[in-house]
Amino acid sequence: MKRQKAKRKTSGSSGRSQQKIPRHDDFLTDLAAIGSTRKTEVEKESLGDRIRRVREMRGLSINDLSSRTGIDADTLKRTESGEIIPALGQLAKIGKALDMRMGYFISPGIEQVVTVVRQDERRPVSRHGEAKSMKYGYFYESLAPEKADRMMEPFIVTLIPTGTEEFSTHAGQEFIYILEGEIKVQVGDHIHFLKPGDAVYYDSSQPHLVRCVGPKAARVLAVLYTGTK
Repeated sequence: MKRQKAKRKTSGSSGRSQQKIPRHDDFLTDLAAIGSTRKTEVEKESLGDRIRRVREMRGLSINDLSSRTGIDADTLKRTESGEIIPALGQLAKIGKALDMRMGYFISPGIEQVVTVVRQDERRPVSRHGEAKSMKYGYFYESLAPEKADRMMEPFIVTLIPTGTEEFSTHAGQEFIYILEGEIKVQVGDHIHFLKPGDAVYYDSSQPHLVRCVGPKAARVLAVLYTGTK
């Protein structure tokens, strides 16, 4: 009888374990807590796949996410399908709306104390594909894709000459250091023109714009902190 009772208890415990939905900070940001098979699956997901999976896990519709972020539903649908890559500001808004760090969607990473990204290992991410990236003004390369649960998001951003000016507003702060070329930074009513060696730090909760000036591309080191738990 005692053995039977112990067996039933073990069986019940196993059933509860299988049905339990892990908390998002364990299941999504701590890949070490996921089985090796699941970890591989998560790493292979596209940015759009990750956004859709987290949205569905939160029990939110596309329209729900749209109302939380201010991003129109069609853009979100195209983002989840992989047709477009959202701007970094939009990605920050999506992360906040889904209670996730924006970096998870770029790359969930793995649990490591130190990560190194060699120059030839960086992978450029173009917002709308190589052909369309010229129109929208930039593409970026993550400098810490392998670090899980990271608090900051460092990027090398290449700004392409464009006539389009897109202001962005999202929680957190941004730091930019100019490596090449000249850029215009506008935060609210404050406008600054910066050259190599110059730097700027601002609250990204204020409407802000960063674009290159002149006919040549510019490159900057940008570090974003979205304040998302």
